[in-house]
Amino acid sequence: MKNGVAFFGMGNMGLPMAKNLAGGFSLRVFDPSESARSRAAEAGLTALAPRDFDADGGWDAIFTMLPDARAVEDLLLGQNGDGILHRVAGTDGGGRGGRGKGEGGRRKGGSLFADFSTTGAESARRVAGVAGLCGVEFLDAPVSGGVAGAALGKLSFMAGGAAEVLERARPYLERMGGAIFHAGPAGSGQAAKMCNNMLLSTLMIGTCEALALGAANGLDAGVLSEIMRRSSGGNWVLEVYNPWPGVKPDSAASRGYAGGFLVDLMLKDSDLAMEMARASGVATPLGSLANQIYRMHQRDGWGRKDFSSALEFIRGGGGR
Repeated sequence: MKNGVAFFGMGNMGLPMAKNLAGGFSLRVFDPSESARSRAAEAGLTALAPRDFDADGGWDAIFTMLPDARAVEDLLLGQNGDGILHRVAGTDGGGRGGRGKGEGGRRKGGSLFADFSTTGAESARRVAGVAGLCGVEFLDAPVSGGVAGAALGKLSFMAGGAAEVLERARPYLERMGGAIFHAGPAGSGQAAKMCNNMLLSTLMIGTCEALALGAANGLDAGVLSEIMRRSSGGNWVLEVYNPWPGVKPDSAASRGYAGGFLVDLMLKDSDLAMEMARASGVATPLGSLANQIYRMHQRDGWGRKDFSSALEFIRGGGGR
């Protein structure tokens, strides 16, 4: 008898994703934080600490939405081949001797793993490589759409891995997202996410600059936002995530930049994009400048605020 789905990570993104998933599947969620588990329990989810995970439970699928590559690798790979990948597959850490394996080393009816975190392509390929040795199906499937998209079940998934594994994962992903893309082999989902978030970082800063410039010249930020949204300056930031407080009542900007997508996380993703650019020999002057701006903004103490708070960096003269 299978236990259904295990979901690790009940943060700003993981909790609403798990809530949507629970609408169609038997689900247990895991997080080391007692407060995160309490929030999940209040949302009606069965929440446990990771130490209480039963690796022999015959899980249909295991999903992760964690802060960074280190957290993902610590959980899935462990320190000495004792990660969840090995434990669920029943291997000794080198991918050998797994119980219940089918032909070609793949476990018949085994658990599907998918990581929704943003970790970078190299980390995703490392995890996928170990998963392959363990005979486990794995996708790197980072998401886009923010907390609002997670709550509404309208995330975009960028999946790296085998096409047939994505098809197996599709029923789960469709509960959480409205767009599912197969980006290519292992690591491709992460590469796509790096490109997307590098562009997002520049769009946010450019939008902040335009709104600040307009306000300094007597324009109403809401009116200007609508003008640009319906004109050639239109973009996702104006449409969904306006950084000017009060323009969109449900935005992070209108909540004192609380919650949402933290500056710390945007900078992490921007750093990964810059690493990828250097390794590829691709010039990214705007992406590099956005990276520097978010680094200065973080140093000014805004790391735990939403990334749309870049407006305060611009309004405070940081861009001069």
